[in-house]
Amino acid sequence: MCPTGSVLHSAAGAGKPNLRSAFDVLDVDRDGKISREDLRTSYGGFVGDDMIVTMMTVADSNEDGYVEFEDFEKVLDSSINRNGDEKRKNGTGMNVMEDVFKVIDKDGDGKVGVEDLKSYLSWAGLQVDDDDIKAMIKLGHGEENGGVTYEGFLQILSL
Repeated sequence: MCPTGSVLHSAAGAGKPNLRSAFDVLDVDRDGKISREDLRTSYGGFVGDDMIVTMMTVADSNEDGYVEFEDFEKVLDSSINRNGDEKRKNGTGMNVMEDVFKVIDKDGDGKVGVEDLKSYLSWAGLQVDDDDIKAMIKLGHGEENGGVTYEGFLQILSL
């Protein structure tokens, strides 16, 4: 359970992360699907149009210009459960979620810390206090002072 009281895992899938909250954050207009405009609004200056196009290309399995929850879940599940050649890659040979992680990791130390998350969440218009951010980092198996690794970041997204 995360600090807001939401459940980490769905009741239906034993051990399968509930990714709905992460999807809902990116679905800015709340129409049940993520569009390029939703991503532009969510990531703004943090991610360029090229990266947004790449994210959409990777996740939009039916090529209708939108990422439905099922598509989003498949991409994150493959990132969380990836190994070796099963890794989903974009045109630069890097995992899309790794690119997002690097954008949020402003100081480039390979960890997303309290200040990184605070800056990003504030920019995204989400009001989260320091205690909530520290709790997220702890749930991602990170340290308050050091932050979370990429794998821990994926854990936070699955909350």
